[in-house]
Amino acid sequence: MEFRAARNSRRAGSPAGRPTPGTRPMKRDSPVDSLRFSGRDFSQQELATIRAWLAENTLCREHLARRVCQEFGWFNAAGKPQTMSCKVALLRMHRAGLIELPAPTHPDTNHRKGKPDVRSAQGTGTGMPAPIPSQLALDSEQVRQVRLEVVQTAAERAIYHQLLRDHHYLGASTMAGAQLRYLARSGGGEVVAAFGFGAGAWLVAGRDRFIGWSDASRRANLHRIVNNNRFLIPPWVRAPNLASRLLSLVARRIAADWRSRYGYSPVLLETFVELERFTGTCYRAANWIEVGITKGRGKLEKNHRRVLPLKSVLVYPIQKNFRAILAP
Repeated sequence: MEFRAARNSRRAGSPAGRPTPGTRPMKRDSPVDSLRFSGRDFSQQELATIRAWLAENTLCREHLARRVCQEFGWFNAAGKPQTMSCKVALLRMHRAGLIELPAPTHPDTNHRKGKPDVRSAQGTGTGMPAPIPSQLALDSEQVRQVRLEVVQTAAERAIYHQLLRDHHYLGASTMAGAQLRYLARSGGGEVVAAFGFGAGAWLVAGRDRFIGWSDASRRANLHRIVNNNRFLIPPWVRAPNLASRLLSLVARRIAADWRSRYGYSPVLLETFVELERFTGTCYRAANWIEVGITKGRGKLEKNHRRVLPLKSVLVYPIQKNFRAILAP
């Protein structure tokens, strides 16, 4: 049986964004006087301050993001600046015409020469490249030997991004906020899958009913939900029950991996399965729970029209008392 592409991004079919855990309290303007980027509301005064800093013409994009985080108190639960989320927010402000960023210091960094080709050089964990056959078949025993590795090195990131660029229908776009990526390897070292996890969606009716939390609880605890925004098994891999096996493996370890990187543990996983493309069978086989279907409006549609594909909303509790934590 062939498993191909993953399930699915929060940016298509469901609102995205989240409050930033650990952000220092600060006065906010009313919604009409603020704009949300990367899960954070920016007041008109803050936007004016960013423009003033840019007018000084002394900051590159990286340094501007660091200054915004420090001056505006944008930190995660571990007390670290939300620099990546901030860079994404600044880029979106730039594209919306709200600010004018300086040219990138390193243009076209996503297409640098010399990145390994996953079809000919995956890396096996030994530092040596491993050729990929036109078809890789694993039997049941070999599926049990598959292991997950957190993506950490530049070579691993290159493999991950190329796999998604070439074989995932949503591609490998940059995500804002806290995130983890995994590569799955066979016992022989071949990459057989890729996972991406990031911030939970801001508002999802079915999920929110399932949890039973208030608006205040959602704002305070949304960071404890992690979104499985990418899941890919390359088309050359053939393996029985590999997808559900991988979902079980990642559910058992992601809380510890997330805590190691960000200082807190998620308690619930979520994903969105595009109904016109997928059935979500592997998620159900791994005991994920379907809690609703999106309305296809997305976070930017203001006229209550369906503009995006409908998606099934599935969740997986990774802590039994998740409701007590999310909706105390």
